[in-house]
Amino acid sequence: MLSPLLANILLDDLDKELARRGHAFARYADDLLVLIKSERAGERVKTSIARFLTGKLKLAVNERTSRVVSVEHCTFLGFTFRKGKLRWSDEAFDDFKHRIRQLTGRSWGVSMAYRLEKLAIYVRGWMNYFGISDDYRPIPEIDAWIRRRIRMCYWKQWRYVRTQVRYLLALGTSKRQAILTALSSKSYWHLSKTLATQTGMTNDGLASQGLISIRTLWMRIHGYA
Repeated sequence: MLSPLLANILLDDLDKELARRGHAFARYADDLLVLIKSERAGERVKTSIARFLTGKLKLAVNERTSRVVSVEHCTFLGFTFRKGKLRWSDEAFDDFKHRIRQLTGRSWGVSMAYRLEKLAIYVRGWMNYFGISDDYRPIPEIDAWIRRRIRMCYWKQWRYVRTQVRYLLALGTSKRQAILTALSSKSYWHLSKTLATQTGMTNDGLASQGLISIRTLWMRIHGYA
């Protein structure tokens, strides 16, 4: 793995060679994507590029990561194409969900204000990079999943039945629903999607506490807001 600066210096000749050949390509550091019309042509170009790198530039080629694949099976800098749309890769999304689980973990003993601040910083940074994805379909589901995890964190933080009932009543939940939910022995995750917790901790209410909306950020990036 080359540093971006070193790669840009060493591989500048490769960029010029690819441009001279008329190839459509993109490169960041030592990650290179070349778009070719057919698999057969792709194999020829791959061999030719490998020969140029090892022969002229004296650089080793990683055969394990050098592949000729269709555009829908190609991942470049965390992105891929699916059905003609640019979207984040499954690997990038798995990393995102893993980090969200860490930031919204029940066992992380921090205040909700601090948790929401750290979550907002991470989500904004992630969306500033991956928000150019054209695929809107998963966006509402991601938002709902994050809100549910935050409701779970609040519920765990309130802890005691009297505290849970008091907070739910203050947030507008009916007395019956507040008591039934607080007395339930079901898991924090299950209770985070009950009528009591959702009417008490509304979407707008969570937003006022500082919860960032993935949908709002996506809409802004794509010029809809």
